[in-house]
Amino acid sequence: MKRESDGSRGPASGGGRLKTSAMIASLAEEGMPVKPAPFGHALNGIAKENDRIVGLTADLAKYTDLHVFAEANPDRFYQMGMAEQVMISAAAGMAREGFTPFATTYCVFASRRAYDFICMAIAEESLDVKIVCALPGLTTGYGPSHQATEDIAIFRGMPNLTIVDPCDATDIEQATRAIAAHKGPVYMRLLRGNVPDVLSGYDYSFELGKARMVRDGADVLFVSTGLMTMRALEAAKRLSEDRIDCAVLHVPTLKPLDVEAIRAAVSKGGRLVVTAENHTLVGGLGEAVAADLMREGVFPEFRQIALPDEFLDAGALPTLHDRYGLSVAAVVSRVKTWLGR
Repeated sequence: MKRESDGSRGPASGGGRLKTSAMIASLAEEGMPVKPAPFGHALNGIAKENDRIVGLTADLAKYTDLHVFAEANPDRFYQMGMAEQVMISAAAGMAREGFTPFATTYCVFASRRAYDFICMAIAEESLDVKIVCALPGLTTGYGPSHQATEDIAIFRGMPNLTIVDPCDATDIEQATRAIAAHKGPVYMRLLRGNVPDVLSGYDYSFELGKARMVRDGADVLFVSTGLMTMRALEAAKRLSEDRIDCAVLHVPTLKPLDVEAIRAAVSKGGRLVVTAENHTLVGGLGEAVAADLMREGVFPEFRQIALPDEFLDAGALPTLHDRYGLSVAAVVSRVKTWLGR
């Protein structure tokens, strides 16, 4: 399996090479502010305060924004090559020696290739390792080899592992600091490069293990995570033009899930409850929310926005987001249909 490392590498489609410009597109809506490499810059700031922070990557420093840390801290950076299992084992060893390793790769490589090493070398011992991975869900057009549509489902069943899916640059900056302070293993999905900055315009702060009501509304309750909170907020603005009032509850920590906040939001009856996630509908946020509500005997009108249970196509990312229902326009259309508008 090839790594996506520049414009000439990555899986081909139909006999020709796919261009990075078509495959890796900005997630920002037109006019939306962005911040460059929020994870790398946040980790740099933390490293100035904590000399036990180290960074490791599996040949993907530039593509997980860890190169920012590497340039500032060359003596605390380890390039492990295309060997996730080796990287995870080395991170476990460093944690045993009192360091706090941040290990980066792509979500597909951590979840599919290194699962057993994460489980046995890190999670079983509750070691203080942070696994921070780019290309979550449908954030690349390179096809199934790079699209981690099932990583949350894979990791949710692993004991001791905290799972974080930030929305934007503000969330990533704050989440990076929070997971560095948290003692124990963490898997965090990462938006990289020029990342949209949405939540800075709201009364929001990240707290590990907590959901936050970013916007309130009387007709629809979005319970969303990751980049789909960004899309839900934009969809809410457009739906308000049709007098559809939407609330957005952002759930950046998927494990442990803030069931109290979710139950409290859902208990305000009369709203269509819509979970939204950049992940397959199997084993992610939607199923976790539905299962908890059912166990509590709460049965709202409930819908899921998620990726289908199938291997997705390769192609230009905006086209794929429309095709698979993650674009703002697709979210707006589905909500109107569900409301009979």
